[in-house]
Amino acid sequence: MAEQPLPMPTRADFDEELARADTYGLLAALLYAPPPEALLTQLRLAVTEPPGAAQAYLQPAWQALVGQARTLTTAQVHDEYDTLFGGVGRPEVYLYESHYLSGFLHDQPLAALRAELAELGLTRADGVAESEDHIAYLCEVMRYLIAGDDAAICNLARQQAFFARHLHPWVPALCDALQQHPAARFYAAVAGWLRAFIDIEAQAFEMAG
Repeated sequence: MAEQPLPMPTRADFDEELARADTYGLLAALLYAPPPEALLTQLRLAVTEPPGAAQAYLQPAWQALVGQARTLTTAQVHDEYDTLFGGVGRPEVYLYESHYLSGFLHDQPLAALRAELAELGLTRADGVAESEDHIAYLCEVMRYLIAGDDAAICNLARQQAFFARHLHPWVPALCDALQQHPAARFYAAVAGWLRAFIDIEAQAFEMAG
């Protein structure tokens, strides 16, 4: 996981692949931990046109996210993150693939994911507390598969396979949980943008064959 704020998507005429990678990176940063002030400031100052060719479909969700960032203080966003994902024991909303696919944490889906990550030459960085099936980690993997330099690994076929196995089957359920939670404002908007982006990714992969 990257520890520094990630590049913000900005203009629709950016390279489409760079826009995709930046979107996954921003989602990872927003979902891994309470976003730092600098990242929220970037979001508040962002243009309201989302990046890439699919901007018409993404624009309402992106505008809602930017609007929530401008409406809420950093403290309010941090409190919301802690309410939804933190605390002692069971969180209000889980952010882990295993929970949604098997009903248990650290279950078979995590073991399968770790085996696949090993094939890709990826391991969890030292000091990262969350397991590899955390949504932020999976977004970072997609970011790497899009923007990495090793063409044998970072290619469309790998992206499509990883997305189909580790994101598309359960992320809509995560978005449902967030959008339906009464305490979610900023993260309901994050979920709306995540859902729209995942829909676009799924359609693009389907068209790619």
